[in-house]
Amino acid sequence: MNKQANTALILLFGSCAFLFGIIYSHNRHIDEIRTFERAGEVIHYQVLGKQNANPVILLHGNGGCHEHLSVMAEQLDSAGYLVYAMDSRGQGMNRPIGEYHYVDMAEDVAYLIQEENINHPAVFGWSDGGIIALQTEVLHPGTFSAICTSGANIFPEGVPNVHTLIPTTDSLGNPIELEPLQRMMLFEPQMTAEDMQTIQCKALIVAGEYDLIAEEHTRLIANHIPHGELLILPGEDHGSHIWQNKKMGEIFIDWMKEAKVVR
Repeated sequence: MNKQANTALILLFGSCAFLFGIIYSHNRHIDEIRTFERAGEVIHYQVLGKQNANPVILLHGNGGCHEHLSVMAEQLDSAGYLVYAMDSRGQGMNRPIGEYHYVDMAEDVAYLIQEENINHPAVFGWSDGGIIALQTEVLHPGTFSAICTSGANIFPEGVPNVHTLIPTTDSLGNPIELEPLQRMMLFEPQMTAEDMQTIQCKALIVAGEYDLIAEEHTRLIANHIPHGELLILPGEDHGSHIWQNKKMGEIFIDWMKEAKVVR
């Protein structure tokens, strides 16, 4: 083989390797835990899915972790999405903290999106995760392409029995020392129906028939979001359709396709 032909082959193989590298990079399947630091806290999150797939953020409930939404994460991965499943500050793999606020957690979500350069993601939030999703969009309008929540409230009175669920005094009337996460639930969030009117993306607001959240409160949220939809699931409670259950994931994926909120 002459020198000219040899050089041409080297260039050809080099070009193929380069193109293969680009294709592999764009289609690489990711399953890893990453971290970022904001306001003195290190936040852990899982990234699961194809590198160039449609992005979806998952937000768990009070005192939980990203693994509580692992069934949905796997469904989204199989359906071709790139999942970012966060551990909210002070929970999951993150170190416990002495004071919790939904606004801080919402700012963590906004920071993650900026840090990872995520383009207009959809978001699903369960319970506290739903609160955080709504709060993020209120604080940073236009962040999400779509919002789906289940069992979320926008002010404490949306949980009718919140003071029964989290008593502040014992049987003798003595004050009870509350856990920081419980204290947050008693006094936060503090959003309004008017705040919901500022949310311009499509939203699916879900609750179980026997949810902890009052049905009229769930309706209030859905009715005040301009492109909001309401879904009350018969026979379900606050988490029966989510915890180790494929039902909510199927609803979420089908809704995103029907609502045309994916690229």
